[in-house]
Amino acid sequence: MAGVKHGSDPAPEGRDTDAVTGAPQRILPVLLVLFVGSGCAALIYEIVWFQMLELVIGASGVSIGVLLGTFMGGMCLGSLLLPRRVAQHHHPLRVYALLEAGIGACGLLLLFVIPHVSGVYSAIVGRGLAGILLRGAVCALLLLPPTVLMGATLPAIARWVETTPRGVSWMGFFYGGNIAGGVLGCLIAGFYLLRVHDVATTTVVAAAINGGVALLAFALSHAVRYQPTATARAAAEPVAAPAPVLTPATRSVFLVIALSGLTALGAQVVWTRQLALLLGGTVYTFSIILAAFLTGLGVGSSAGAYVARWADRPRLVLGLCQLGVVLGVAWTAAVLGRSLPDWPINPALATDPWTIFEMDAARTFWAVLPATLLWGASFPLAIAAAAGPRQDPGRLVGGVYAANTLGAIVGALGFGVFVIPAIGTQHAQQLLIGLATASALLLLVPVALAWDEVSRPTLSRAPGPSLAAVGGVVLAVVTATMLARVVTPVPPKLVEYGRLANVAPPVKALYIGEGISASIAVTEAEGGARHFHVSGKVEASSSPYDLRLQRMLGHLAALLHESPRSVLVVGFGAGVTAGSFVVHPTVKRIVVCEIEPLIPRKVGPYFEKENYYILDNDMAEIVFDDARHFILTTDEKFDVITSDPIHPWVKGAAALYTREYFELAKRRLRPGGIMTVWVPMYESTDEVVKSQIATFFDAFPNGTVWSNAVEGRGYDLVLVGPAGPARVDVDRLIARLEREDHEFVAWSLRDIGFDSVIDLLATYAGSARDLAPWLEGAAINRDRDLRLMYLAGLGLNLQRSPRIHEDMLSHRGTSGTIFDGSETNLRAVAERLVGAGSPASSVGGAETRR
Repeated sequence: MAGVKHGSDPAPEGRDTDAVTGAPQRILPVLLVLFVGSGCAALIYEIVWFQMLELVIGASGVSIGVLLGTFMGGMCLGSLLLPRRVAQHHHPLRVYALLEAGIGACGLLLLFVIPHVSGVYSAIVGRGLAGILLRGAVCALLLLPPTVLMGATLPAIARWVETTPRGVSWMGFFYGGNIAGGVLGCLIAGFYLLRVHDVATTTVVAAAINGGVALLAFALSHAVRYQPTATARAAAEPVAAPAPVLTPATRSVFLVIALSGLTALGAQVVWTRQLALLLGGTVYTFSIILAAFLTGLGVGSSAGAYVARWADRPRLVLGLCQLGVVLGVAWTAAVLGRSLPDWPINPALATDPWTIFEMDAARTFWAVLPATLLWGASFPLAIAAAAGPRQDPGRLVGGVYAANTLGAIVGALGFGVFVIPAIGTQHAQQLLIGLATASALLLLVPVALAWDEVSRPTLSRAPGPSLAAVGGVVLAVVTATMLARVVTPVPPKLVEYGRLANVAPPVKALYIGEGISASIAVTEAEGGARHFHVSGKVEASSSPYDLRLQRMLGHLAALLHESPRSVLVVGFGAGVTAGSFVVHPTVKRIVVCEIEPLIPRKVGPYFEKENYYILDNDMAEIVFDDARHFILTTDEKFDVITSDPIHPWVKGAAALYTREYFELAKRRLRPGGIMTVWVPMYESTDEVVKSQIATFFDAFPNGTVWSNAVEGRGYDLVLVGPAGPARVDVDRLIARLEREDHEFVAWSLRDIGFDSVIDLLATYAGSARDLAPWLEGAAINRDRDLRLMYLAGLGLNLQRSPRIHEDMLSHRGTSGTIFDGSETNLRAVAERLVGAGSPASSVGGAETRR
């Protein structure tokens, strides 16, 4: 039992079997290998299921919270249910094998079920609370069966060992092995399987791992005899029963391990956001962060398991471990807020992605390892502190695991959805320090005041407070308070320029804010231009070049349409694209879909002049939702849909560049409708740009490309997808802009360097038919693989846009195949197309949207 030294453990069969229920101890390392495989498969599933379900229920903060809560809730439920529903006399390896086989079967089933859920979900989904409840119901229906099985695996195999110190230590090793497998699964899925293959192949690999684990467990169950523990045999007798796990003496331990889970997942949410700013929010960055976090937990769990075997007073050690978490959180806060942002390195110099990954991994491990080691060690120490004689090992481990997971759910949802948006990452980390301190004091104060008799090795002295112990507690509180006070806010330059903060130009910060989905900033450059930043990238600005791109997205669509009345704008940004529709006289309704509620309210007012006061316009409606989820679930149809999402290398953005997304949008267009999409050529590769264009043309076969160039050199593009034929009547457009009701449209175009219709049409860069040879073999980005996200993440520091632009223009037809009109006007367009390719080379210098 807890508190008994290893040397005093009963060992009727010697050292080889004192922790094992009648089986040789040499099988325990094999069980450890099984748990590595189990953890590997579980993390692969988690990544795949999250990627698939975000396409159905959306990627908003609420949706992610529901998804994460359901996944972890199922794990918690499984850890509680198995010890209560499965009797101890069943062979643990057979139970474990059945669980693994069930997980694999569920994984394969979900591969086919999830895509079909989308249609049913979109037909019945509502808004507000009803919509949130439906998202929860969908996640519960799909994820609870496999996650309950996942949560049951650790309690199942825990029955192989006794609740002695040595047995408890093996439980910690099993937990650590499971996490080690999770690290492997995270890296395999993020860096290879989903980059090279698709979700189907990735799921089959995970199911194969489950199958291999199940077969090996079945084989071992026949090769190794299982003898139920004395506790299990006593439980079968009517006069005896296993000792309860939750007693007055252990309640504090369960509360502490719950707080440990809360602080661990709360910190992961906070630090992931800050590290994504520092490293760039690619899918690879998130894989590195998760792998580093899990590595610390796994190594810490193994170390804690070893300590638990020899510790006389595991509660005291657990309390000291929580006190160490206070120092660990303060360390990471200092490293992320003060140290790493000022490292004398220029990440933009590295063009090889694997070099970037190595540097990112080094910085991530340096930042998060101390605290994660201590959180990992807390789990086996909590088992040791709660263990007692005649306990069911499954119930013991299941209870501790459930408490830890429940705390983790509260931490992940609380900090992600409520704490960070309400008080910011600085105060969130101060809150973490406070919670870790409280967790430590729950165990250390009773020891200091000699209230905790169970954790004392002897009762040789009368109970009473130790002056040294009380002084230590007071010192701990004072130290934690001082550490909390020195936590700094997130450096503004990280929110503004992220991974390029060290080489960014000096700017004046006008606003810094942290929302549910992103950190945002508004700055003013020396020349007066204002920039809007999202998570370390400039997404919009008032500079002439950026202003031109933002208005092109609106004006091209509105002018190429016969008479647009309703518009959907995906992404508010600075509001410039949405505002460009205000001046078109036929437009009566503008719907803006924005995932981050903070952006319109805080950013829009800084760009009122450029966005034509869109927030004060009665025809505008702001909808806060994931754009894909909104388009999937709305019944409204539009004449124009324009989409200006964040750069495709940002995790999750590729879902707004898939063929299925474009098809969804196409179905929301009225007859004659038009869709426009932004495509960046900077920080990209030929393969990525071609993938975006080819995917768009796959959904809009009459699509065209229009270039926003700087002195003839390409920078970014606007894709135009008509629901019908792509024909441009030049004469009609000229006459339209000369009408009195289009006076402000013409003025808005002149403001961005387009003095005539010919200037605007000269940005034409090719049609789907023109560019077909250039796009041959391009990867089509689909929901089932989101290949674009993985391709784009490899081109962060590459600046190949001029060459990509030249290659594309070399395939552009110059005979005016999409243009109609008088011979004079067609000749003018053709002459401009053969020229420099830029209608406004005199428009100010380019502003890099990084």
